Amino acid sequence: MRLLIKIFTFILGLLLTTIGLSFTISYMNLLEMGYNFTEYVKFIISRLECLSAPIGIIIMFLTGYQHLPVCSK
Repeated sequence: MRLLIKIFTFILGLLLTTIGLSFTISYMNLLEMGYNFTEYVKFIISRLECLSAPIGIIIMFLTGYQHLPVCSK
């Protein structure tokens, strides 16, 4: 049961990271519209969907380094 929870949280983190990075990349069009890099970073930080990328990375990191007891028979 704990392994299923670990797999589910890892997939959740992967999904959040994918969504956040896809929005971050799609907002790179703002650089072509005249935004400079600092304005772009300020805009990215203010968007909730872009902040899901670091949250997802943290979830995957914590899930990967969570200790599971090994079943010994």
